[in-house]
Amino acid sequence: MNSNTFRMPVRKAAAATAATALLAAPMALAAPAHATGGGEGRATAVVLRTGLDVSLLNKTAHVPLKTSLNEVKAPASAEETALSVELEGVDKGRPFQVLRADAATSKATVEDGTAEARSNLVNAKVHVPGLPLLSLIEVEQVTSKAVCEAGEQPVAESNVLGKVTVLGKKVTLSAGGPTRVEVPGVGDVSLELSKTHTTSRTAAATALQLKVAVNPLKLNVAEVDGEVTLVEATCETPDAPKAPEKPAPPAQEEPQDKPAGEKPADGISAQSGEEPAQENLAATGGSSTTPYLAGGAAVLLAVGAAATMAARRRSKG
Repeated sequence: MNSNTFRMPVRKAAAATAATALLAAPMALAAPAHATGGGEGRATAVVLRTGLDVSLLNKTAHVPLKTSLNEVKAPASAEETALSVELEGVDKGRPFQVLRADAATSKATVEDGTAEARSNLVNAKVHVPGLPLLSLIEVEQVTSKAVCEAGEQPVAESNVLGKVTVLGKKVTLSAGGPTRVEVPGVGDVSLELSKTHTTSRTAAATALQLKVAVNPLKLNVAEVDGEVTLVEATCETPDAPKAPEKPAPPAQEEPQDKPAGEKPADGISAQSGEEPAQENLAATGGSSTTPYLAGGAAVLLAVGAAATMAARRRSKG
């Protein structure tokens, strides 16, 4: 009675455990996968970057002019859309506007095994100190894109759309090498068009890169030398997202009781744990010594019965 009372809760608990595992399995399969690993990738985008050195009149001082517009970096997704950037302290202490544009955007993202950067500039004018009225460069539209996807070859693209004007001159750019523009009494500018570079894991694209050397001799500025970069995008491939782990199979309920007379599947005796002898067995399941044991037992029974009857007779007599 106690054994039955104890077994029933055990069987119920086992069944409940198996049911819980079966319900949990599809939920584990539906869980989203998370990208892990040491290489999370990166992406950067910038609309404008300057590295200029300004020498004041008579070269009495050098003022480094380093600035950037809409420079963004990922893993954390970022986007900027500022339309202008200014410098302080180079135009007799007044703010100096380096770039003005109708649209200036840069975006960088790293997600789902892909790092991507994009930058775009529309109807933009770039100025340097000493040239307040004459643009260093004017562009209608320039774009750059870099895409690094796990398992794929990185891609870098740059485009210069529409006309380009340098120091007031309309120029035709060539992908075969730098284009040089020289203006007497002002200076010269060397432009490189659509520079791209890719490796097995990285990509970089620059729409325009200018090497500047101007000497306007105005506004207390003697020389301006350095580089100006327009619309740049770079990326590095992240590790591929890991596939979700497969859930463990649900626990199987162990049978508690077997029907009477059911033969164990592996041929092992349920009582003794030993394998029963399959050879020399009679139809009843007895061994080859069974007839001798039965005969001996009959003789003993007969002798006992005779002794009993003799004892009873002696007691009556």
